[in-house]
Amino acid sequence: MKEKKDSSNFIKSFAIGAVSVLVLIALVVIVFDPFFHYHKPWLGLKAVLNDKEYQCIGTLRHFDYDALIVGSSVVENNDNSWFDQAYNCKSIKAVRSYGATADLCYLIDEAYKSGNDITKIFYNIDPSSLIADTEPTYESTGCPMYLYDNNPFNDIQYLFNKGVILEKIPYMIVNSYIADYDENLSYNWAKWKSFDSGSILGLYFRQKEVKPMLDEKVYEEQLRGNIELLTSELKNHPDTDFYLYFPSYSMLWWDGVYRSGERDAFIYAEKEMIKELLKYENAKVYFFQNDSEVITNLENYLDTIHFSPEINKRMLDKMAADEDRLTIDNYEDKLDEMKEFSDKIVNELVIPYEEQNKFNYEQ
Repeated sequence: MKEKKDSSNFIKSFAIGAVSVLVLIALVVIVFDPFFHYHKPWLGLKAVLNDKEYQCIGTLRHFDYDALIVGSSVVENNDNSWFDQAYNCKSIKAVRSYGATADLCYLIDEAYKSGNDITKIFYNIDPSSLIADTEPTYESTGCPMYLYDNNPFNDIQYLFNKGVILEKIPYMIVNSYIADYDENLSYNWAKWKSFDSGSILGLYFRQKEVKPMLDEKVYEEQLRGNIELLTSELKNHPDTDFYLYFPSYSMLWWDGVYRSGERDAFIYAEKEMIKELLKYENAKVYFFQNDSEVITNLENYLDTIHFSPEINKRMLDKMAADEDRLTIDNYEDKLDEMKEFSDKIVNELVIPYEEQNKFNYEQ
């Protein structure tokens, strides 16, 4: 009898101890919360942001801000303070690697649900986003949906996650109290990268043959869906000022889409999107694709689309000065000029690289 009682007490004590440990682990994760799933930083911790798929959604729901910097990986090297100083706002990033319109509009919608009074949105428009799928891709691409949904029961995947406990929380603590981490450089990846001609030429795999130019309306269905998604944000939030801009991709990107036969389709898609955006009083549209000083200098680039932080700053400064702005009167001419310039790129500017065998070709 005594042995049974001792055994029962042991099991009871073990169960209580195990539950206590689990509760303690969960409390540690909740208090430090490196993905900001429950709250903004506590205990003097900084918002250490380096994993957008896991952290972006939480910051949009719980942080204090009145402006969003929205876009793909090309906006991540922005310093938030540039926007804060230029526009007298408090900004955070709403970013997604691919920058598809549906994904970015999903993030914008989550931001509006937060209760913050969003006065400004700075929205980077990548050409590929105009023809992307019109359904959000978070679940289909393997994002941690337990952080996105509102189901508290699947939070177990976060609360008892070895990587969170042994890696993410210590990393957050070190960067908050020891390292000189700058919160304005959220998701910034430029520090260890090389922006130079060697890098972009090494990462550009050119098509051997030039394909026939596709019909400009080949992506019409996707385009109309993405126009509806983005203009709905303008329509639904008339008190928010939208600053939408087309970034300075390198001339090798234009060489690539010319050789793939997609150049005319992208020009058409941009024209159609711009035409619809300019119908809204709360939209300002800026065009930096034709910044020849930037796009023809390969020293500015990591690859065909990713440029150095200096180019991010250059575009922001131009927006703040209201330069390179498109209007209903000039947008078609500007896009036609870009089309003509892309002809110059493929027929003149890239020829020296071709003659010097600087290009890698797709196999």
